[in-house]
Amino acid sequence: MQPQSKQLLRFFKSWLINTLAVLVTVIILHNHMSYGGKVENLLVASFLLGILNAFIRPILVVFALPLLILTLGLFMLVINALMLCFVSALLPFFHVDSFGYAILGALIISLISGALNILTGNTKTRVSFQRRPPPSDKRPDDDGNGPVIDV
Repeated sequence: MQPQSKQLLRFFKSWLINTLAVLVTVIILHNHMSYGGKVENLLVASFLLGILNAFIRPILVVFALPLLILTLGLFMLVINALMLCFVSALLPFFHVDSFGYAILGALIISLISGALNILTGNTKTRVSFQRRPPPSDKRPDDDGNGPVIDV
């Protein structure tokens, strides 16, 4: 596969994952967040959210860098909530009740999309588990005659 087609495939996987994350968030916050009920609306809303995250979010991150450092990165939730509010302001069919629900929605979307990106391998982050052999009771240089201290 050529590098451009790999990037395009990664983009579509990311878009699909974010669309699913937005859908689950709307289902969880059904009285406070909506997309109009049409699949096309959901796809457009998640696409616009991705575009805003690609172009506007980095600018906001640079301006908010002192707050990000001070809050150890938790201010990213506020930035992500702002992105949801921007989508809500730009699209008439996407609605978020308040900034508080936008923060909650941003948290849910971040958790779901992060987990799905790791599970599908759509990120550079890798999670691996290794099974180690159980520790042996004796050390190679231990003759068994020394003091024993159990902690």
